[in-house]
Amino acid sequence: MQNILLTLKKALRSSFLIVSLMIFISLSASFIFIQQPSYATTLEELKLIPPEYKPTPEEKINRANEYDPGVGVQEEARQEAYEQAVKDSQNLGTLEKAYERNLKAEGNSEPNFLDKAGEIVEKVTGK
Repeated sequence: MQNILLTLKKALRSSFLIVSLMIFISLSASFIFIQQPSYATTLEELKLIPPEYKPTPEEKINRANEYDPGVGVQEEARQEAYEQAVKDSQNLGTLEKAYERNLKAEGNSEPNFLDKAGEIVEKVTGK
């Protein structure tokens, strides 16, 4: 009686394992044919915006504000930084001032984690 139950148990276990593997393989094979999101754009949608279309900075800001007001603020700040960089690049004296201004801004920022880790290692090792 025990031999029959052990044999039945082994057969049930192996059949369960085979069925579960078949289900797993069939599910994984079904994902092969799904298109990735990068291929979601159709040719008709690509033709709607011609490649030579270059929006003005105001159009970019307006479109960003329509999307989200926070994104619009970021776009305005980016545009202002670009205009300031263009002004600074026109004169060598202002270019040097811009460089000094950037160094000061970088110095005022918080140190990164590598600098902090280096300081902690120096404290622990006593160097």
